[in-house]
Amino acid sequence: MTSVITTIHIDDVPIEKMEKREGWAISEFRLPITKTCGSSTSVFHSIFRPGSTHAKHLHDNCEEIAFYQKGVGVVGQSDSRAEVTSGHCRMMPKGTKHFFFNETETEDALVIGFYIGAGDVADSGYRFCGHVTDADLAMPRKGLNEGILVNLSEAAPLDAKKYKAWSESELRMPIGRHNGSANALIHVRIPPSGSVNPYSLKNCEQIYYVIQGTGAAASDSHRVELRKGHFVFVPKGGSLALRNLDSAEPMEVLGLFTGAGSLQETGYADSVDSK
Repeated sequence: MTSVITTIHIDDVPIEKMEKREGWAISEFRLPITKTCGSSTSVFHSIFRPGSTHAKHLHDNCEEIAFYQKGVGVVGQSDSRAEVTSGHCRMMPKGTKHFFFNETETEDALVIGFYIGAGDVADSGYRFCGHVTDADLAMPRKGLNEGILVNLSEAAPLDAKKYKAWSESELRMPIGRHNGSANALIHVRIPPSGSVNPYSLKNCEQIYYVIQGTGAAASDSHRVELRKGHFVFVPKGGSLALRNLDSAEPMEVLGLFTGAGSLQETGYADSVDSK
């Protein structure tokens, strides 16, 4: 099995042409990771200008996990509503209607999302379910009655000492088996000049997104430098090592384990040094 990783920066990904009549009133929508690079899960990078929205829709074939990196908005999940801000993480179950609206007047919203087990938008079973109305936005925001919504700041650091790879880093898992998801969303904070030691996960694919910082990713003899906005796909069983190349600032990485809801389920193994 190949362990070669795939890397791409968001600036090198074309903007998709999405139809507003199908609910895609989004300023920029890009797909940096899809089935074309061997991934079973596709990843989107969405920028919402002030007042823009992704209307009510659902995915018949997959659940969706999203990370709200920037901005303030309101989300709907069936008949419930909640406010989201920077750091919120959300899982939308398969077949349930949901939406997002950027209600700020001056700030873009940035959302990173995963169509779990769907290689592109068509594979997700996307269906437009109607526009977001003033009445939708006026509903009480008491939290969502379906799926998962949690802020990264609420997720306690994991005790990952028995996993050599993450021994130098702070690791959090806002979404996973512990709160009802069969797939895990993780946040890795690598200290200045620190590293994630070489490892492999035999039971799941991995997708990473560099939230901030500069670093390098390596798999066997393949090495590539990373900066904010890079995406990394690691096939099941592939080896990976990460290093923070900045001696002053931490590197923050968002990751997804597709098909593993906890560290115990990943099939973790230390790898030979690939740095």
